[in-house]
Amino acid sequence: MRGLLFVLPLLVAMPAAAKAPPNRASAAIPTRPSLLGLPKVLGARRADAPLIVIDPGHGGHDPGSSSADGETHEKDIALTIAKAVRDELVASGSFRVALTRSDDRFLVLAERREIARRLRADLFVSIHCDSAPSPAARGASIYTLSDTSSDKVAARLAARENKADVINGIDLSSETSDVSSILIDLARRETMNVSSTFADRLQKELAPLIGLKPTFHKFAGLMVLKAPDVPSVLLETGYISNEEDLALLVSEDYREKIAIAVRRAATSHFARQLAARTRERKEE
Repeated sequence: MRGLLFVLPLLVAMPAAAKAPPNRASAAIPTRPSLLGLPKVLGARRADAPLIVIDPGHGGHDPGSSSADGETHEKDIALTIAKAVRDELVASGSFRVALTRSDDRFLVLAERREIARRLRADLFVSIHCDSAPSPAARGASIYTLSDTSSDKVAARLAARENKADVINGIDLSSETSDVSSILIDLARRETMNVSSTFADRLQKELAPLIGLKPTFHKFAGLMVLKAPDVPSVLLETGYISNEEDLALLVSEDYREKIAIAVRRAATSHFARQLAARTRERKEE
């Protein structure tokens, strides 16, 4: 997202305070009022450490999918795996980490992504497990936002009266709908590219450890992925409707493998981003 902010001034005369890229580290906990109770950020104390928000799907009165016998629910599996991922990332000492929920509570989809936005997260990972009518279906997969969904969301965001918070660090409230739509589209497309890049790295790290669906990386207009300025993925960790996958999903070993893969993918992802920014500065 930082790279995008260098080209925005070419499209619109922005206030001086908005021309510089937002300092995600110093603004990890925004001071503006929020109706959301922001979760505690754990992990590295370094202000420049990437912030990753892990989102355990479902919760509270929404159990998500259930096992064939009705005894095991997606919301519980998602929370357990999310905590394992959090602990692995925190233990690495390289990241700041927050969970959208750390207990059995319900959050609407928009609230989940808004938590990531208000924390100014560098990455959002939503954890789920899949289900299918056929008990034979199994394997993990990952979703990122589709181009079609991106275009529709950008148009809706551009039409809002209050545009101060559409893109973190940039106030679009004084811009026309056409200009706002262009800027939002640029931001979202860069976010989508970063999301897809992380999804590909996560696939590379997961492949040697767990079973993946043949078409691992998919694209969809999932509500939880529609933050315009936070790279976001939704990880389906396996099929709760399949007996073999279910046995894996409730096992500590499987959770650890997923957590290790996420940590390795995040390490590679942010290292490459840092290297790219360093090259850009040298070329200026």
